[in-house]
Amino acid sequence: MIIVLIGYMASGKTSIGKRLAAQLDYTFVDLDDLIEKRENASVTEVFKKSGEIYFRKQETLYLNEVLSRKENMILSLGGGAPCYSNNMSDILNAKNVKSIYLKASIATLTEKLMRKKAKRPLIAHIETEEAMAEFIGKHLFERAPYYSQAEITVSIDNKTKDEIVQEVIAELF
Repeated sequence: MIIVLIGYMASGKTSIGKRLAAQLDYTFVDLDDLIEKRENASVTEVFKKSGEIYFRKQETLYLNEVLSRKENMILSLGGGAPCYSNNMSDILNAKNVKSIYLKASIATLTEKLMRKKAKRPLIAHIETEEAMAEFIGKHLFERAPYYSQAEITVSIDNKTKDEIVQEVIAELF
């Protein structure tokens, strides 16, 4: 089975995905890491050099390649991946694939992203918590119709990573 983790940036897709993979003895794949490896450049560099349209086309290509694999795996997507092309539809229609939305409140995401913004070019320029919350709220409004199509939704608010992992496992099995 391929378990696809979707959600906004800082919702824990990578950290939860790695823990989940270790607990289930599954392979872990981060789609952004795979893109960087195949494109021989960071996601930021691909965006700058080739543009977002090129990046999104490659993202869809690599997503579908991974979805066709026959191994047990946890696949972590970038926050925008479900929202472009037919990616969410491809995830939902793929055989032996389960999609999980790691859902976080605007308050949780704001608190996490204010601490990590230097590592994230998209939000590095945002100075205040109010501006961050507004930015996140706008994005979530646009992305919610895609995220909410996931087969399983797990709230991450006020939970440890281990609690989230256990909740995901309980929902899956």
